[in-house]
Amino acid sequence: MQTNNNSNQAEPMGTAPFISPRAEISPNAKIGKNCRIFPFVYIEDDVEIGDNCIIFPFVSILSGTRMGRNNKVHQGSVLAALPQDFNFRGEKSELVIGDNNIIRENVVINRATHNGCQTVIGNNNFLMEGAHISHDTKVGNGCVFGYGTKIAGDCIIGDNVIFSSSVIENAGTRVGRGTMIQAGTTFSKDVPPYIVVGGTPVVYHGVNNTIGRVHGTDEKVLKHIANAYRLVFNGQTSVLEACRQIEEQVPDSEEIRNIVEFIRSSEAGIITRM
Repeated sequence: MQTNNNSNQAEPMGTAPFISPRAEISPNAKIGKNCRIFPFVYIEDDVEIGDNCIIFPFVSILSGTRMGRNNKVHQGSVLAALPQDFNFRGEKSELVIGDNNIIRENVVINRATHNGCQTVIGNNNFLMEGAHISHDTKVGNGCVFGYGTKIAGDCIIGDNVIFSSSVIENAGTRVGRGTMIQAGTTFSKDVPPYIVVGGTPVVYHGVNNTIGRVHGTDEKVLKHIANAYRLVFNGQTSVLEACRQIEEQVPDSEEIRNIVEFIRSSEAGIITRM
């Protein structure tokens, strides 16, 4: 590992990356076009960074990172940190980050535990200060992680999920697309799509109509989603029986099919009824 010499700073901005001579970057790392890498950045050997990324001071990008285009990584963040998993034995694994993500100050994202496995962050996500995404977790697109939110290992998070501040998602759980988790919530069961949840214990607080409308969900479909969840959370049957009732009583749509599939495939069980 060697500190870059001054010749890097003189490179034109047209296509070549602008790398501070005070950044420490392995010569084996692959840096895309038009990147800006500020002083005191540390980048290890097995790293790939796509075009047009901005890496602010004091960021550490460790071996196993595969980053796409147009990402911004702010001060103090650590990417592909070793997994905090007692099963980790030093195997080669990856952290895969898509395009157009904003990673704010002091965010930590762990790479996966086992050989050939990946932690995945999709596209257009916003990780606020102090968020932590643990090993082998898979994050979709367009999600927001509020201040100090902690996601444990082996979680699955769908598209357009919003975590408010100081949320804790425990290991091996899932959050369905378009859902909002209220501030200070800790949960250890799956959270189905298109809803708002929170409290201690975490419970259903209604359909996330705001996000649904932002993403163009028809008003009739939003009402159908609400009817489906009345059967799930207010009914006097099992959730699997509620799924059967949804299929029989609620008009079909992609959203309704997603709800039923999510609940039926849950291994951890879904959150508490109201």
